Amino acid sequence: MTSRRPDSFDGLGYRGREDPSFSGGYSGRSFNNSSSADLQHWVTTPPDIPGSRNLHFDDRTPQFETAAGAEETQSTAPPSEQLNRFAGFGIGLASLFTENVLAHPCIVFRRQCQVNYHARCYHLSPMTAISVMYNVTKTQGPKALWKGMGSTFVVQGVTLGTEGIISECTSLPRELSHKWVPKQVVGHLVLKGLTYVVAMPFYSASLIETVQSEIIRDNPGILDCVKEGIGRVMGMGIPHSKRLLPLWNLVFPTVLHGILHYIISSSVQRLVLYLLRRNNGSQKPLSSDSGMDTVQSMLDAYFPELMASFAASLCADVLLFPLETVLHRLHIQGTRTIIDNTDLGFEVLPINTQYEGMRDCINAIRREEGTLGFYKGFGSIVVQYSLHAAVLQITKMIYSTLLRNA
Repeated sequence: MTSRRPDSFDGLGYRGREDPSFSGGYSGRSFNNSSSADLQHWVTTPPDIPGSRNLHFDDRTPQFETAAGAEETQSTAPPSEQLNRFAGFGIGLASLFTENVLAHPCIVFRRQCQVNYHARCYHLSPMTAISVMYNVTKTQGPKALWKGMGSTFVVQGVTLGTEGIISECTSLPRELSHKWVPKQVVGHLVLKGLTYVVAMPFYSASLIETVQSEIIRDNPGILDCVKEGIGRVMGMGIPHSKRLLPLWNLVFPTVLHGILHYIISSSVQRLVLYLLRRNNGSQKPLSSDSGMDTVQSMLDAYFPELMASFAASLCADVLLFPLETVLHRLHIQGTRTIIDNTDLGFEVLPINTQYEGMRDCINAIRREEGTLGFYKGFGSIVVQYSLHAAVLQITKMIYSTLLRNA
């Protein structure tokens, strides 16, 4: 339910605001005694806008540059200036595309494995997961593993919007400062918990869309997730069986999973980012090649944040995988959902569980499927994060090559 992106990630402007190389470093200046010629040379734009031309004092704008000044500017400007303008946008876009698009088939198959209590093959290895994913795609078409992607974006939008509205209407802090106090932490976690409660019915509807077999599935619209979520709250819409758990029974496991995921991912991200920055600071290259120094400085500015985000999501998903299995089974129970047979990928199966709550679900899985039953579909997580790591490495190699050639 929680977004795989940490709160500190802001997509377009993926530049460290605390990095002196991008924060501009403009000092205060009084213009009372400045001439009009000086004021004409003082042109700045916000440093966080990708592609902005940030001019320092005594730099000339293009309309005041002469031919000689233009030649001098071209000779003194760093060769990677144009690449730097769009580096944050490109790198952030690649990470977002991997997390929300390329990884979606792995998320779909993982959820199907988690709710399939019939399965004899647990898919703890990535090889068996890839094999069945291929069979499902071959049998039902390429759309079989991309279903429900629109609803996942709807859930993320509802989560972000709800968090912003509650934060504006109450005194609960949306972000924590560096010098936080326990009261602020408690208020921040309460805000997260309320957000998960509001988004819970829409998350249930999105979960059904992602695990429902493509064979018997209609073509739902993007906003059907919202309609089904509201219908779940109002007790309307598609009729469900008597085994359907009321929403108040799902509040505790949903909020518990969401808050634990947020705490683990935030803590790991801060720790990894601190270690990477300290390591980069203590191992500065002693090369006399300015081009190599520029490449390394740019990589040190952009990629520690990405690697920290990657490690945080990986640790949170791995540690909370058993709890996520229980959560998904409780959400899907009684919804008359038919999923693909994850043993072979050629058949469909109904979900007919009869759990009475979170504790009963945990005991039933341990008794009937063993401890490894909590880790059904774990191989898909290996595939997902291997793909993510490969995209990050390829992006890093391409960026380094472009900077060196520039």
